[in-house]
Amino acid sequence: MRNYFFTSESVTEGHPDKVADRISDSILDAHLNEDKKKGLTLKEFSRVAIETIVFTGGCILVGQLTSKSFVNIPQVVRNTIRDIGYSLEWGYDPEYIAVITSIDPQSPDIAMGVNNPLDKEKEEEDLGAGDQGMMFGFATNETSELMPAPILLSHRLAQQLSNVRKNKILDYLGPDGKTQVTIYYENSSPKYIKDIVISTQHKDGVTLEKIRKDMIEFVVIPTIKEFINSNNLSNDFYNEKLTRIHVNPTGRFVIGGPRADSGLTGRKVIVDTYGGFAHGGGSFSGKDPTKVDRSGAYMARYIAKNIVASKIADKVEVQLAYVIGEKNPVSVYVNSFGTSKVDDFLLSQVVKEVFDLTPTGIIKKFDLFNIEYTPLSSYGHFGRNDLDLPWEKTDSIEKLREKISVKDGL
Repeated sequence: MRNYFFTSESVTEGHPDKVADRISDSILDAHLNEDKKKGLTLKEFSRVAIETIVFTGGCILVGQLTSKSFVNIPQVVRNTIRDIGYSLEWGYDPEYIAVITSIDPQSPDIAMGVNNPLDKEKEEEDLGAGDQGMMFGFATNETSELMPAPILLSHRLAQQLSNVRKNKILDYLGPDGKTQVTIYYENSSPKYIKDIVISTQHKDGVTLEKIRKDMIEFVVIPTIKEFINSNNLSNDFYNEKLTRIHVNPTGRFVIGGPRADSGLTGRKVIVDTYGGFAHGGGSFSGKDPTKVDRSGAYMARYIAKNIVASKIADKVEVQLAYVIGEKNPVSVYVNSFGTSKVDDFLLSQVVKEVFDLTPTGIIKKFDLFNIEYTPLSSYGHFGRNDLDLPWEKTDSIEKLREKISVKDGL
């Protein structure tokens, strides 16, 4: 049990890095949507690993793509930028930016391992891991979504900032924005908000005084009230005497988006996951689910969330590690930070028995070739109560409890 401050941040979909993530995922979705029309098998779906760079006046797409489907990539790029809210007015015009592609087919050396895993006892649909590495999942009972409070509140603030822009409640806001939340933990539980930061792009001529007033009235207060109510927190969680609110700290944020800074796919992985509480492996956006960087991370979150939801532990970190071209993980690690009712090693053995951790098993469990990935490119891949995500379900509680009872005599 410790006392400490912890900070996490989020960004809106108009942030340059998130523009890049959204473009990469939009291209992935476009190919998978065309694949589904053809009724392809698991091994025939598009293999996508696209990274995007956005900058003043242009966009570059690089990576690997093997597909039986045709997609007009430049059109997807322009539509995505337009949907975010960029235009000539905001310095990034989707009609006139340069779209440059340098995309090659997936390496046959990688494809060979994915389609024909090296593990023994192969089934016809078995897929090997599309990359090597470790993926982390995390869950904690400090919020109803079983997510850390700092990242969850940062996301909620960023979503509200985007909502008031898109609904023209505040018609002077631009697409680019960032939020940040610092929370004081007492005895390892969130006690109160120490700092909130809201940085938002805006039209020239709007005073900082007005922006600050509007951000507090339309973004901060309603978001915090909802957050307190949904998580049964004390009203002192937000205390005007203790909580400092910072709005556009430099005093001006007119030039934003790709015009102000380049953006790159995968540069906001901490925003995508747990705000710094846990992360490992590569980025998610632009990758099809044969890449365990994505699918393995979703399974790790699912496992961690079900363990906490089952009340076996209050806080859990799960690590899965894979070898490229093999279907079974080489290690499964569980850390309950001393909160588990059973030994962590025993818990890791139970995880291997309860969950199918092969790429094919994960893809089928979550139906990952039928997921729309573009909405996930902003506001996190976990703890989303606005999306019906299969890895956020808590439908393995009884299986875990049954196994733990048998093994531990509970």
